[in-house]
Amino acid sequence: MARGIARAASFGGRAAAAGWFSYRRITVAVCIANLVAALLVLRSLTSFAPAPKRVEVVQYTEEQIRRVEESIRIRREAEPVELVQAVKKLRKVFAREEKRRKELPLELKLRVSYELVGRLNGLGDNGTAIQQREALESWRVETLKDAKSASTRNSSNLGLSSEEARLLKRALEFNWHALLEDIGLWISPEVPHTEHDDKPENEPEEEIIAGPPLHPQCNTELHADYGGAAVRWGLTHHKESAADCCQACLDQARNAKPGELKCNIWVYCPSEFGCYSPDKYEHKHQECWLKQADQPKLNFKDKYSESYRDSHPRAPVVVPWMSGVTSA
Repeated sequence: MARGIARAASFGGRAAAAGWFSYRRITVAVCIANLVAALLVLRSLTSFAPAPKRVEVVQYTEEQIRRVEESIRIRREAEPVELVQAVKKLRKVFAREEKRRKELPLELKLRVSYELVGRLNGLGDNGTAIQQREALESWRVETLKDAKSASTRNSSNLGLSSEEARLLKRALEFNWHALLEDIGLWISPEVPHTEHDDKPENEPEEEIIAGPPLHPQCNTELHADYGGAAVRWGLTHHKESAADCCQACLDQARNAKPGELKCNIWVYCPSEFGCYSPDKYEHKHQECWLKQADQPKLNFKDKYSESYRDSHPRAPVVVPWMSGVTSA
C-alpha cells in the first residue's frame, strides 16, 4: 500500500514538471529573450549616432545685401544678350540644315556619289583641284536645273521622282558642301597665293649656320679659306659645329705652352658632302683646322675663278669652307 502511494506521488511530480517545461512556454521565453536582445542592440546603435548639426542662420547687414544686389545687377548688364540670341538662331539654322540633310534618302545619296565619281574620273589622273571643283560645280548646276524642271514634267534625267527631285534640289541649293562630306568627297579649297618680292636688289642672301651662335671673337667669314701653319691637323680633328671649332682655337691659344704656336685661324667644313681642297686628301664634313699666321691671308673667298676651275675641274663654283681670324 505504501509502495503504491510513493509510486503515484513520483508520477505526479514528473507530470507537473513536464507541464511547466512545455513547448509553448519555451517558445515564449525564447521570443522574449530575442526581443530584449534586439532592444539592447538598438539602444547601443542609437547611442553612437551623431547629434544633428545646428543650422546657423547668417544675418547679413543692409550694406552687404546692397552689395550683393549691385553685383547681380552688374552681372546681368554685362551678359552678352545679343550674342546669346545670335548663337541660338544659328543653332536653329544648323539644326534645320542637319534635318534637311538627313532627309535625303541613302539610295539617292549613292546615286549622286556615282554621278560625281564618274564626272571626276572623266578628268583622268592629271586633273588638278581647280578642274575637279569646276567639274563638280558644273554637275551641280546641271542637276539643279534638271531638278527644278522635273516638277513641271514629273520626270528627271536622273530618273528621279518628284519628291526625290524636291529633296535633291534643296540639298544642292543649301547643303551642297555638307552633301559632299556625306558621300565622302572633299576637294581642297583654292588658296590664293601672291608672291611678294620686296627684297632689296643686290642684297646677299642670309645663310643659316648650323649649331650654336658663334662668339664675336671668331670673326666668322662664310665661303672663306685662310692659309697658315697647321696647329691642329683637321683630317683627324672634327667638331660638331663651327662654334665648337672656333672655341677649340681660342682654347688652344689660351692654354699653349711657351714656344708653341698659338692658334689664331680656324677653318671649318660645314658641308655634309665634304669640302673641296686642291691637295690630295678627301676633306669630310666637320673637319676643323687650327692654324697660325702672323699676317693671315685668304687662299680662296666666295667663288673659285673660272680660270682656276678650268685648271682644276673638280673645284665647285662656291668655296665650301668657312673660317675666321680670331681677335683674342
